[in-house]
Amino acid sequence: GRSRSVYITYRNHLVGMDALVRPVVDPGFTAAALAFLFGGVALGTVSGLIPGIHANNFALLLAGVAPGLHADPLLIGVAIVGAGVVHSFLDIVPALALGVPDAATAVAALPGHRLVVAGRGREALRLSAVGSGLAVALAVPLAVPITWLMVRAYPHVRANLPLILGGIVAGLVLTESSRRSAVGGFCSFLASAALGVATLDVDPAAPLDTGGMLAPLFSGLFGAPVLVDALGGEGVPPQSDARLTMGRRDLGVSATAGSLAGAVVGYIPGVSAAIAAVAALPLVPRREADRGFVVATSGANTATTVFALFALVALGTPRTGVTVALEEAAVPLALPILLTAVATAAICGFTLVLLVGDRYLRVVGTADYTTLSVGVLCLLVVVSYAFAGAVGVGVFVVAALLGLVPPRLGARRVHLMGVLIGPLLL
Repeated sequence: GRSRSVYITYRNHLVGMDALVRPVVDPGFTAAALAFLFGGVALGTVSGLIPGIHANNFALLLAGVAPGLHADPLLIGVAIVGAGVVHSFLDIVPALALGVPDAATAVAALPGHRLVVAGRGREALRLSAVGSGLAVALAVPLAVPITWLMVRAYPHVRANLPLILGGIVAGLVLTESSRRSAVGGFCSFLASAALGVATLDVDPAAPLDTGGMLAPLFSGLFGAPVLVDALGGEGVPPQSDARLTMGRRDLGVSATAGSLAGAVVGYIPGVSAAIAAVAALPLVPRREADRGFVVATSGANTATTVFALFALVALGTPRTGVTVALEEAAVPLALPILLTAVATAAICGFTLVLLVGDRYLRVVGTADYTTLSVGVLCLLVVVSYAFAGAVGVGVFVVAALLGLVPPRLGARRVHLMGVLIGPLLL
């Protein structure tokens, strides 16, 4: 109620004041924060370049090992945020090279692959990096007024959440390209919702204390199916120059759409960056549909971190795997320090896309797809076992089979987010 809101505001005010002073009066803390930040950047680089590994799973893994580090929780938070931001920049690279997007970038695979097939994969990487960078830059000033509005509107959002989520589901179904696709998308939503209802509340015995069913569910629904489809693939065709052919105005409009989509993800439960990017489609210029969609989706994926941080500070509710990890690791919500970590990690992520993206396309894109796909599938099985034990492996297999369905019915895989939306609706 109101007393909780006042308490959260007062607590965050004290934490924020300390965050402004501490780096100035304590150079040792500043040096340690930079070390943890760049450690998070390194971990986010590794996770972002491994296909099928979701940023949320990796963030929760960091939260799980945090107690063993015996470090200041705020330093752990800096590392978690840094890893999450860099992952959101780099996960487009394996999506383009191998066709293995995670839940956040699955919706961008088709437009991105059209650019790769046309020899514009290097341009697509840079469009993604620019989209993510611009979206973060826009998200910080936008987050202040949007948070002010959402704090006042949130009681109404919670009271009408089933209607809001139902409208989102209807919008996703009705924007499919044909009646057959719409029916296929709705059936995929119902099936994934049933899977979520049956599994999300299961508490399996697993090697990791921070385990849960989200890892096998998302790896199965969004990672494994595209790996299976990639078996025997022919790789990436020769790519031409990296010049951006998209106009500045169209680029700015698409990045703004992505940043606003990230705000939706940050404040409304059950909405992913993929769903928000679909909602942002009307704002993307039609003449640059494929390029604009890559920019908007990447922007939504990265800007979500900023809006989710503001939502956690203002409302006390985590909306993403990164913010859940911050809460589980008992990280003080020192917004100035965490936002500085976001900005620094964004610069690192942008640079890393330029440094490793082209080489990744060239080396991985010419490798044996069958060997790569089988190897990554085995890795996803290991991840599922680590987070959810033997039960997780079984759920991973079921989810992978379900994930094969939407494309065969002509529908987008984004309908599989019913695995979260369905239980929330109920």
